[in-house]
Amino acid sequence: MVTDDHRDVIRMRGIMIEFPGVKALQDVDFTLRAGEVHTLMGENGAGKSTLIKALTGVYRIDGGSIEVDGQDRVFGGTADAQAAGVWTVYQEVNLCANLSVGENVMLGQEVRGPFGIDWRRTHANARVHLQGLGLDIDPRSALSSHSLAVQQLVAISRAMVSDCKVLVLDEPTSSLDRDEVEQLFAVMRDLRARGVAILFVTHFLDQVYEISDRLTVLRNGVLVGEYPAAMLERTELVSLMLGRELHELESIDASTRAIDRTGIPVLAARGVGRRGAIEPVDLEVFDGEVVGIAGLLGSGRTELVRLLYGADRADSGDIAVHGEDVKIAGPRDAIESRIAFTSEDRREEGIVGDLTVAENLVLGMQARRGWLRKISRAEQDAVVAEYIEALGIRPADPNARVRNLSGGNQQKVVLGRWLATAPELLILDEPTRGIDVGAKADIQRLVAGLSAQGMSVLYISSELEEVLRLAQRIVVMRDRRKIGELNTAADTGVDDLVGIIAQGAIIPREAGDERLKEDAA
Repeated sequence: MVTDDHRDVIRMRGIMIEFPGVKALQDVDFTLRAGEVHTLMGENGAGKSTLIKALTGVYRIDGGSIEVDGQDRVFGGTADAQAAGVWTVYQEVNLCANLSVGENVMLGQEVRGPFGIDWRRTHANARVHLQGLGLDIDPRSALSSHSLAVQQLVAISRAMVSDCKVLVLDEPTSSLDRDEVEQLFAVMRDLRARGVAILFVTHFLDQVYEISDRLTVLRNGVLVGEYPAAMLERTELVSLMLGRELHELESIDASTRAIDRTGIPVLAARGVGRRGAIEPVDLEVFDGEVVGIAGLLGSGRTELVRLLYGADRADSGDIAVHGEDVKIAGPRDAIESRIAFTSEDRREEGIVGDLTVAENLVLGMQARRGWLRKISRAEQDAVVAEYIEALGIRPADPNARVRNLSGGNQQKVVLGRWLATAPELLILDEPTRGIDVGAKADIQRLVAGLSAQGMSVLYISSELEEVLRLAQRIVVMRDRRKIGELNTAADTGVDDLVGIIAQGAIIPREAGDERLKEDAA
């Protein structure tokens, strides 16, 4: 039944969530209406996932209030949220693959008879709910036999069995092809017409404008604003997501430093790609060069550098280091080739929170040397003291547990760990995300200094000013492919770069403009 009811189903006011050393959400308001698709936008670290987890009962809020249909709610877990009509379908579907489709749809809502569950009637009911979403499949078939797209629709069907008022779709399209996305969007439009409030999260701009009624933009845990999708240009949306802090850091500028690119590059990648993750990319990095990688979340930035480091296995292309072909089948091979990598996920893939600052700093050295060749205590003490002082790690206590440090100091510890291995190429993925401006400035000065001393750097950041300030050359990514390069960053502005990302092409200002280098489409 189509409804014209557009009442506020969800009202979140003044939401605060803090983790040790990090304010994940600061006084955030969010409103979701019946019969709308509302897309939550923001880069990594913006607070999207945290807000969703607050709404769905995964996280308890430290401040603020949540109303569902006008009633104050305090969610102690996901079961409380589901009881209030708030359901979530994640990118990785949280269903039971070993059960049938019907068992998943009717889980907890099975039809019971005098001798227990009446499976014939249960599967018949499941078929009705599946057909209500346009899904004509056998409810007795194994869930595992179906595609991810079908499994997501099964998860949505399960939510609708339980009188879902709010459906949260968290990156549901990231692993779907175009036809599967259209199938999902058809279901979303039907649910919207029935009055279901849909909170949608995606990093694909085309999809945002295809399906969204309204947008809410977060940046660094703060609400930027709420906008009708039809009233917000793509370029303006990109600018709102990325923000500006240039005045805080404008004294740092490495982009104008001349780079000699006539010799053999430190790293040369040719056609490096991975099916389903990123299209083949060519990339060169020369001595002392900072190459920035710019693009929105989901553009392929992280996927590219993980292939170069061997954290993920490439299925096409070749890599040469100093002109010599190398096989990088894993991080150990990269380390042997003097390549170091700091992940964007500092908590899960960077620090070891239960170890001390000293133990974290020497991990990379010990890994490169091998665990049978222990580093002497005197050498450890000297390395730890050097990097605590050089990086300004606070507190300057080698025995402090890393989990108790601020985000900025944790990042400095991770950088120190890899600098201690004397790399020739340093890959930094979002090294300043979620840290204060002072720590950002420290890390950016460090990168500029390392470049001046001859170290090569691949640098990813959602803050475009940061990329423009540090990089002598910028690789631009969009929709998991490289769309081109800016040969110099010095005379390129943020608006130029935002326009390139939003439009999906590098267009020279004048014929023969040698600053620009376009990849073949």
